[in-house]
Amino acid sequence: MPLTNNDTLRRLRYNLNLNDNKLVEIFRLSSSPLDREVIQNLLKQEDAEGFMDCPDALLSAFLDGLIIKRRGKRENAQPAPVNPTSVLSNNDILKKLRIALELKEEDVLAIMKKSKPDITRSELGALFRQKNNRNFTPCGDQFLRNFINGLKDLYNQEGYEGK
Repeated sequence: MPLTNNDTLRRLRYNLNLNDNKLVEIFRLSSSPLDREVIQNLLKQEDAEGFMDCPDALLSAFLDGLIIKRRGKRENAQPAPVNPTSVLSNNDILKKLRIALELKEEDVLAIMKKSKPDITRSELGALFRQKNNRNFTPCGDQFLRNFINGLKDLYNQEGYEGK
């Protein structure tokens, strides 16, 4: 089953322990403010009344807001314009999460070690390369799903200082 943007948003909300107020704040930081009702509709299952599809631009805005919340706003940086036609790949999602959560290569490998497939440093590096690089590897839905699920373990570790 393909991983949709709504699934990704739901999984991140659950695994990063984000309540509705935190989601509202994160979207506000991204210069794409959403009210609680809209966010709740994005989090609903597809067959539920009021379900709203989460476009790539909105998930990207959420991830940008998460980066700002966790790492702070860059000085003299203008907010990135939201491009409604932009395509967000699993690799882009993985990169933005790595930046937001300040994960090093070893952290990502440790998160992925808990899932079934082992990944080497070179395979991991290929996921973070530019798309036009000959060593680029597309990030599959299952890999991203396992990574996001592994974040729950990171956030439940004793002594972890999540923001």
